[in-house]
Amino acid sequence: MRKVEHFIEVLIFNSRWMLVPFYLGLVISIALLLIKFTKEFVGFISIAIGGSGSDVIISVLTLIDVVMIANLLLIIIFAGYENFVSKIDTGDSEDRPNWMGHVTFSDLKMKLIGSIIAISAIELLKAFLSLENYTNTELAWQVGIHMTFVVSALLFALTDWLSAKKKA
Repeated sequence: MRKVEHFIEVLIFNSRWMLVPFYLGLVISIALLLIKFTKEFVGFISIAIGGSGSDVIISVLTLIDVVMIANLLLIIIFAGYENFVSKIDTGDSEDRPNWMGHVTFSDLKMKLIGSIIAISAIELLKAFLSLENYTNTELAWQVGIHMTFVVSALLFALTDWLSAKKKA
């Protein structure tokens, strides 16, 4: 019976490698975001030359939005792979981000919700800069959704703080 138990435990432990295709899919997503960024940047050039000030700001915010999503994907890939699959061996590379290997699941959750809030705020700012394209109801929904993210982040932070306080 002990051999069966050991086999099951080894199987479960090694099943973590089934996550690798998900992380590789996210890496490919970053490459696709690069294509999206390039397309937006090419369009931005003509807007920067001949567009209005608010059009330029909206275009820049769109570029920032794409970059933040790519950053978020990278954080999820690094932290998720290191937390759930295997340590990433970068040798003594000076380019290794100093947060790698130190991001817990709780830290990852806070980085994720923080990035979502920042992306939501950028989308909300873009909407406010082009009010003529939105109804009051649509703007209210955007503000409501953004505030839901903010409240969720505060509740996540509160639960993490309470959990850490309980451990201490």
